Amino acid sequence: MLLLLLLAACWGRGALCGSPPGPAVHSLRGSWWLGSGNGSVVLRGDVPGCVHTALLRQGLIQDPYYRFNDLTYRWISLDNWTYSRTFKTPFDVSKWQKVNLVFEGVDTVAQILINNVTVGRTDNMFNRYSFDVTSVIKEVNFIEVHFLSAISYAAEQSRSHRAYSVPPQCPPPVQKGECHVNFIRKEQCSFSWDWGPSFPTQGIWKDVRIEAYNLCHLIYFTLTPSYVKSAQQWSLEIESVFDVVSSKPVVGLVTVNIPKLQTQQTYTTELPPGEGRIVLLVNINKSATVQTWWPSGHGNQTGYDMTTTFNMGAGYKIEKFSKAYFRIVELVEEPIPGSPGLSFYFRINGLPIFIKGSNWIPADSFQDRVSSDTLKLILQSTVDANMNALRVWGGGVYEQDEFYDICDELGIMIWQDFMFACALYPTDQNYLESVRAEVTHQVKRLKSHPCIILWSGNNENEAAIAGNWFSVPQDKMKVYIQDYVKLYVKNIQEIVIAEDKSRPYITSSPTNGKESVKERWLSQNPYDTHYGDTHFYDYLSDCWNWTVYPKTRFASEYGFQSWPSFSTLEKVSSTEDWSYKSNFSLHRQHHAAGNNQMLHQAGLHFKLPQNTDPLKLFKDTIYLTQVMQAQCIKAETEFYRRSRSEVINGEGHTMGSLYWQLNDIWQAPSWASLEYGGKWKMLHYFAQHFFAPLLPVGYEDDGVLYIYGVSDLHSDCELTLQVTLHQWSSMEPVCTLAKEGVTLNTGSAAPIYKEPINDLLKRCGNCTRQSCVVTFYLMGKGKLHSPGNYHFLSSLKDAVGLEKAQLSATISQQGDLYAFVLQTTAVTPFVWLDVGNIQGRFNDNGFLMTEKRKVVVFYPWEPVSIKELEKSLSLTSLMDIY
Repeated sequence: MLLLLLLAACWGRGALCGSPPGPAVHSLRGSWWLGSGNGSVVLRGDVPGCVHTALLRQGLIQDPYYRFNDLTYRWISLDNWTYSRTFKTPFDVSKWQKVNLVFEGVDTVAQILINNVTVGRTDNMFNRYSFDVTSVIKEVNFIEVHFLSAISYAAEQSRSHRAYSVPPQCPPPVQKGECHVNFIRKEQCSFSWDWGPSFPTQGIWKDVRIEAYNLCHLIYFTLTPSYVKSAQQWSLEIESVFDVVSSKPVVGLVTVNIPKLQTQQTYTTELPPGEGRIVLLVNINKSATVQTWWPSGHGNQTGYDMTTTFNMGAGYKIEKFSKAYFRIVELVEEPIPGSPGLSFYFRINGLPIFIKGSNWIPADSFQDRVSSDTLKLILQSTVDANMNALRVWGGGVYEQDEFYDICDELGIMIWQDFMFACALYPTDQNYLESVRAEVTHQVKRLKSHPCIILWSGNNENEAAIAGNWFSVPQDKMKVYIQDYVKLYVKNIQEIVIAEDKSRPYITSSPTNGKESVKERWLSQNPYDTHYGDTHFYDYLSDCWNWTVYPKTRFASEYGFQSWPSFSTLEKVSSTEDWSYKSNFSLHRQHHAAGNNQMLHQAGLHFKLPQNTDPLKLFKDTIYLTQVMQAQCIKAETEFYRRSRSEVINGEGHTMGSLYWQLNDIWQAPSWASLEYGGKWKMLHYFAQHFFAPLLPVGYEDDGVLYIYGVSDLHSDCELTLQVTLHQWSSMEPVCTLAKEGVTLNTGSAAPIYKEPINDLLKRCGNCTRQSCVVTFYLMGKGKLHSPGNYHFLSSLKDAVGLEKAQLSATISQQGDLYAFVLQTTAVTPFVWLDVGNIQGRFNDNGFLMTEKRKVVVFYPWEPVSIKELEKSLSLTSLMDIY
C-alpha cells in the first residue's frame, strides 16, 4: 500500500495550483468568540475546539468528567451556541478567480455566515465542507457559525420522519443519555454508551481556512498499489481530483519520481473545466526490489520517498513529497476441509496473519483534547502488548490523520468501521446524500494508508435485525430490511467499490461474510461460527471454562469489565464516592447490572474482599475486578489462539481475536485494558503474554491437562517445553519435566503435551489440585523464549497453603529506566506494582511469582526520581486483600 504524507497539505486539506507569488491560504485557527443562545454567556474559545473545553479553559465550568458533571452540564448541549470572529484577508481578493471557505470538520449542525450572508450549512460531523465565498469576501470580514443543539436537531429529525419510526428511540436509562442519535451524522457515542458519558458537543472540531486559487486546485490525492503476479511487477495508481476554474481545459505534465526504486515517469494530462480527475498508473522498475509493508511482528514497515510534480502550464507548478508503502491485503473466505461453511482470515502480502488486538473507541469525549502525545502513547502501548491490529469501532469517529500515520509507522492493521452502530437508520434522500458525501470523503482521505485492511459498513446492525433487538412487529420488518440494504449495500458499498478496489468491504460486524451476501445481505444468524466474525459476551457463565466460548472463525469482540485503578478515579471523585456501592460508583457504571456481574464472576474463583475499612475495601475490590478481567480474557484469548489450526466438530480455524476494548473515554468501569490517561490495567500486561508470538497454552478437558504450542513465527522451530509443579506453600518446585524435541510449525497451533491431572499429581507426589499450581514455558535456540504461563488446578478460593507473602521492592536507576528488585517469602499470585499517578509502565505486572526474587523494569513516560517512585509504590498480591 502506498501512503502520501503531504508536506504542503494532507489528503483533503486542499493543496493548491497557483501562479507566483503562490497560492493564498489563510488559516482561521485560533481564538474565536463563543456565545450562548440568549447571549448570557460570552467567552473566548479555541478553534479547533468545542464549547465544553472552551468553558473549562476559561474557568466557567469544572472538569466535565468530575463526579456527576455529565448531568450537571447537560444545559451546555441543549443550548444553541455561536462561534464568531473578525479576520482580515491577507491578499487582494480581486486577483483570484475563486475563494473558498473550507471546514475539515464541523460538529455538527450549523449555519455559516460571512458578512451577514449565509454561505453554507452543515449537518454531518464526518464530512469536509468547502463553500464558495468569492462574491462575499472582503478585506475585513466577520464570520459566524450558528450551531443548533444536536439533541434538539436529532429529536426534530425523528419527529419529521413521519412514515415510520426508526428505533431505538433512546438509550437504556442506565446510560443517562440522549435520544434519537441515529438521526444525526455525529459521533454516536456522544449521546452516551454503555462505557461512556453523554456529551453531545458543539464546535469547529477540525481545521478551518480560506483558500484562494486561479486555474486549478487539487482537492484529493490518493494512491493505490497493486501487484501483477504474471508480470511480477508492482504498480501504483495515483488519483488526483481537481477543481478547475479555468474556462478552458488545463493541459500539463505530471512527473512521479521514486529514487530508491529507480522509477521515474512523466505523463501528459488534460483537465476539463469543473471537477476533473487524473488517474495515472505508475509501473515500478522491475530491476528494483520492493520491500513491502508488514504488520507488527511480521516484518518492517518500509516506505519510500516519492516526489510528484504537477506542471500545469503557464508556470503553474505543485510539488508533493510523500512516503510510499506497498502491501496487498486479501480477506480469504473459502471452503475448509472437514468443516461446513467458509474460512474468514486475512492474507497480507500472501501470508496468512492471525489478527491479535483490540477495539478502539474515541480517546476522549472532547476530540480537541486528543493530542499527538495521547495517540502515540496509546498506540505504542498497543504494539508493546504484542498486538498487530485494532478495530476502529463504528460508534465513534473516523480518526484523525495522525492516528493512521502512526499505525502505518508501527505496523498496526486497522479494521475500519463506518460510523453506524447498534441502531437502525433512516434512508430519506437528504440523509443518504449526506452519508454518500461522508463516505466518499473518508475513503478518499484514508485509502492511501497501508494500515487499513478492511472497510466494514456498521457495528452490529445486521445482528440487530436478525435478533430483532428493537421488537419490530414481523409485518413491519420489511421496510427496515430494505433500508438496511439501501444504506450499506446500494450506497456505502457502491461508493467503496468505486473509490477503493484495493481492500475488502463487509457490510457489518458480526457478519457471515459471503454467506450473508447469499442470504440477501442479512443472514438469519450472523453469529454462526462457521462463517465470518462473531461478537460474544457472557458474564454469568464461568469464564475459566473454555467450553462456553464459540469456536469461531474470527472473534472480533469479546470482553469483561473491570474498574480502573484508584489513582485514576481519585481525580474525578471525592471521599464520599470511594466505595463500590456509592452513588458515584452506580452513576459511573453505564452497563446494566455491571457492578454485580463483576463481583459474580470474581466470586466464582476468588473470595471477595471483606475489609471493614471502606477505602481499603474499595481498593481491594478494584484490584480483584482487574484480576478477574485479566484472567477471563486470558482464558478466552488463549482458546481462540489454540484454535487456529484445528477443526473440531466442524468448528475452528480461528484466525483473529480482537477483545473489547482497548482504551477508555473517561474514568469509569469498562471493558478497557488501558485506563483514561493511558495507564495499563492488569489485562494489558496479560495481553503482552497471551498475544506473544510464541506461547504455550494450557487447558483441561475431562481431567486431562493439554498444552498447545502456538506460533506466529515465520519458520518452524525446535523447542523444549518445561513443565513445573509448585506447591502454594513452598518456594521449592515439587517436580519439573523437560520435554525436548518439540517441533512447532510456522503459523500454527498444535498439542505438544498431554497428561491426566491425576497421573501428574501422582508422579510428582505431595500435591493435590488445591495445594499445587502448574507452570510451563517454551525455550528454543538463541534468545527464543516464550513467556511463562500457568494453569490453576482449582479455584483460588479453594487453594490450600496459599499464604500472605512478605513482598518487598528495591528500586535502582539504570539509564532512563528503573529496576524494581522484588522479593517474596511465598508463591504469590497476581503480584501488582502500582506507582499511582506516575506516568509509565512496567515490563511485567500482575504475574504469578514462584521464585524468591524477580526483577521488573519500569519505563517512565515522564521524568521521575527513585524517591518519587518509592513514595508512590504500592505492592499488592491476592492474599493481601483478605
